[in-house]
Amino acid sequence: MSLLEVITQTEADAEAAEEGGADRVEVVADLRAGGLSPDPRVVAGMRRATSLPMRVMLRAKTGFRTNGPELDRLRRAAGEHAEAGADGFVFGFLEAAGAVDTPATTKLADAVAPLPWTFHRAIDSALCADEAWMAIEELAGLDAVLCAGSPRGVEAGMESLLRRAAAYAPVMLVGGGLRRKHVAVLTAAGVDAFHVGAAVRRRAASGAAVVDASLVRAWRAVLDASRV
Repeated sequence: MSLLEVITQTEADAEAAEEGGADRVEVVADLRAGGLSPDPRVVAGMRRATSLPMRVMLRAKTGFRTNGPELDRLRRAAGEHAEAGADGFVFGFLEAAGAVDTPATTKLADAVAPLPWTFHRAIDSALCADEAWMAIEELAGLDAVLCAGSPRGVEAGMESLLRRAAAYAPVMLVGGGLRRKHVAVLTAAGVDAFHVGAAVRRRAASGAAVVDASLVRAWRAVLDASRV
């Protein structure tokens, strides 16, 4: 069965994701910024709200660069999130020149061990994608790479994703403008993990965009049908 990961920000999001048939949630704050580290108290509340595995974002600001003091804060935050109930993380950094910042990423990977983690969409912004994938494949604890094939999303990156799947399908977690029409062709290429955000949200009466269990359920059906 294909894995379905849903981006969540609140307890209600987590509950809706589980009700709809998600396999895992990614916990973030500030979706407008592309997802930043949430408050550990939010993570604790979501842990009480769902039994699903939770991967928590470790990211202090927009962009994919970091520095020593910020990395130290993220390492401390990882411990707080783990205590709050996180059972995995999402992070990854680039150097100014666009290569993977292996030293910084390794330090955070060591800090979260033995918990697994996802290298997030920084991979799509690397100057040389081939070199970036080679750089991360040996990082300890890494078991997923969130990717769209292009900074512009899956539609623009589909050719790259299909080419990449020949070598990396087992760790590819495809998301970023993912549409239902993309699932069948990606599944045929060997991809079996998918990541959705806006596609499973609706506008609530409060004006907030919240996860809708019925939309998650529709995605679950698409993924299940693609494996038949």
